Amino acid sequence: MVTLTSDQENAKNLIEEWFFNTYDQVFVLSGYAGTGKTFLIDYVVREVLHLKAGTEAVFVSPTGKAAANLVRGGTMAGTVHSLIYVRDEDDFDVDENGEIVERKELTFYKREKIDEKIRLIIVDEASMINESVLNDLLSFNVKCLFCGDGAQLPPVNGTCPLLVSPHYTMTEIVRQAADNPIIQVATLAREGKQIPYGNYGETVCVIRKNAIPKSERKRLFLKADQIICGRNVTRNALNEEIRAYKGIGADEVLPVEGEKLICTLNDWEKPLDKGRNFHLVNGIIGIGREIKESFDDLASMYFQPDFLDEEVKVPFDTGIFTAGKYSHLYGERAVTLSDGSVVHEGNFALLHKLRAVSEEPICRFEFAYAITCHKSQGSEFDFVIVFDESWAFGEEKNRWLYTAITRAREKLLIIR
Repeated sequence: MVTLTSDQENAKNLIEEWFFNTYDQVFVLSGYAGTGKTFLIDYVVREVLHLKAGTEAVFVSPTGKAAANLVRGGTMAGTVHSLIYVRDEDDFDVDENGEIVERKELTFYKREKIDEKIRLIIVDEASMINESVLNDLLSFNVKCLFCGDGAQLPPVNGTCPLLVSPHYTMTEIVRQAADNPIIQVATLAREGKQIPYGNYGETVCVIRKNAIPKSERKRLFLKADQIICGRNVTRNALNEEIRAYKGIGADEVLPVEGEKLICTLNDWEKPLDKGRNFHLVNGIIGIGREIKESFDDLASMYFQPDFLDEEVKVPFDTGIFTAGKYSHLYGERAVTLSDGSVVHEGNFALLHKLRAVSEEPICRFEFAYAITCHKSQGSEFDFVIVFDESWAFGEEKNRWLYTAITRAREKLLIIR
């Protein structure tokens, strides 16, 4: 028998009342880390609303990485984009020879309707939903339960006000989570309290940055699933340091085989899986293979996201690796030639010499051994090292540290 906390019981009753007895389309549930929000939603859907997950109730997230966290926890989930948008099947052009070719810019449109079996849409990481997508989602007139953590950082370009005034906020830490050192230090961070140096159980440690021997620093950095920091200057230095630990020479400015990379630009034209459920968007982390430098500050590689077994071939801008800044503007495109090389769409000399095979947006990637806290939103990792640079974020410093800490699932090292 399931026993709910009083906090969870209150949330359950409000959701039940909203779903069955009101015409309101939206319910917004906020919940701090450790309050059992994910457990409660799953319980309410199955045992209170009696909806079949995956058919009558669908779980979605703004990004593939956030959806993957739900899937990892046993919940069938996809992205908001794959639920409500579809590629225009008439999206083609006719070339000078009368042959049908793929249009330069693929277009997506809002579906006319979604599966009529769907009675409830549960949106995780709701703060990452922008206003345009929110309006499109609500146009289907299906009840939507938006969930998120109002204590986390808002997205960099976030404009969605959902979590500003939630219908209910869960604040009571469940008994199991109360004993979790990660939740303990996360709560201290959220409440703006000092987190003392030392060990918290066997899973959390807070240490001064000058107290780590160089040999131990190398061991920890190579063992961590993700390092999170605040400033780009720190991120760049850490990535250089870790590449050196991995034996990659300073002259190897481009990614080498198997390096950890993060996408830094949304590309909704690029599906990552055969089912087209996930797309290459800002914040996706994975590894690069078969990196081949080409022309016009471009290269190509096979990129495998860390939450999928599939990989996709992409052209990417090498300027950030070679010159410290991107060489191509947002929206510019790369052409793959018959010899496998990639060139900028404006390189008419090579385009006339070799046959064009395909054309697509130029992707952007950077090294991802260390990433900023903002880039980590929506992700979780087993062992996280946090370089506490919360001091750099003014009034948002508590949110910054809380967000960084709650990216850790099992082990956490805070360095400051």
